[in-house]
Amino acid sequence: MQIYVVREGDSLDSIAAAFAVSAEEIAYDNQIPEPYRLALGQALLIPAEGEGQQKRAVRVNGYAYPYIRDDVLSETLPYLTNISVFSYGFTTGGDLIPPRVDDSRIISAAWSQGTEPLLVLTPLDETGMFNNYLISEITHNMEAQQHLIDQMLLTMENKGYAGIDMDFEYILPQDRVPYADFVANVRNQAAQKGYPVSVALAPKTSADQKGLLYEGKDYRLLGAAADSVLLMTYEWGYTYGPPMAVAPIHKVREVVEYAVTEIPTEKIDLGIPNYGYDWTLPFVQGTSRARTVGNAEAVQLAVENNAVIQFDEIAMSPFFRYEKDGVQHEVWFEDVRSMREKFGLITEYGLRGMGYWQVMKLFRANWLLLTDTFTVVK
Repeated sequence: MQIYVVREGDSLDSIAAAFAVSAEEIAYDNQIPEPYRLALGQALLIPAEGEGQQKRAVRVNGYAYPYIRDDVLSETLPYLTNISVFSYGFTTGGDLIPPRVDDSRIISAAWSQGTEPLLVLTPLDETGMFNNYLISEITHNMEAQQHLIDQMLLTMENKGYAGIDMDFEYILPQDRVPYADFVANVRNQAAQKGYPVSVALAPKTSADQKGLLYEGKDYRLLGAAADSVLLMTYEWGYTYGPPMAVAPIHKVREVVEYAVTEIPTEKIDLGIPNYGYDWTLPFVQGTSRARTVGNAEAVQLAVENNAVIQFDEIAMSPFFRYEKDGVQHEVWFEDVRSMREKFGLITEYGLRGMGYWQVMKLFRANWLLLTDTFTVVK
């Protein structure tokens, strides 16, 4: 595959003719709806002939809620090693709380495509927020902890899960070691039934990094406690923050450079965002709230509003501005150029693979680029 950036005067037909491929194939691969309008600066993935090359095998995980659309799920599963079903919670007494939507459909669909479903455990409270009181209780109360592990392993066996993913955030600094011990306890008991355990890590760049997101996450301890880790290398640009790239490559690189000093590379998956944000301007801290957009959706916003897509050469991410109903907007998202940069980091550092948050919206060009670059482990 190759990447082409739309210029003034281009049309889908003229690009197809230049590359001797069908316009329909380009439109399908890049999710371009009729009447096939393009945005200036839009990056297109173009099929290209060439000799096959040796491709490195990687593991690919995608997070999904049980209510993911059937068509998105069926098209995405062939590109995934695992799908992490978000999520199971728990009480202070260790009772496991299932997702609000039944997860049987997504588990069955995953196995039918040769993709292993993972049970995601999170300390979410009734408001949907991460609760560090829950974390403290389950890491210090060994009776409740064992009850939770027993329930989790039983549920996995009954439901047909293949492994566990632990996504705990806002861990208190004093729970840093108890949390790592908890992960190790889960792994030791899960291993007896053949279940691997992965753990999500906030994007740290040093061991002593300050902040509630970071102080409770010890890379070295958790890397030793779990079978694998996911670096949550996204959300620099986020819902309540100022407009910027969600995963600027220079920031992502800093996290990877630190992680490989604490954790074996064969245990590390790189977190990749499958979304962007649409901010209204001017940004007002404490008031502004960005809207989440899919990557294909972002391009259509640019088309509909005659916006020119630009590419930040430091963040290696696309963005654009547009005006609607008298309001200025700024959009940052991912395209095949920004994805290619992230794939390059995985290759450069010899990482195990990648994990997408999340796969609820289809980004077909990403999956085609992925399989053009790597072989997905199944």
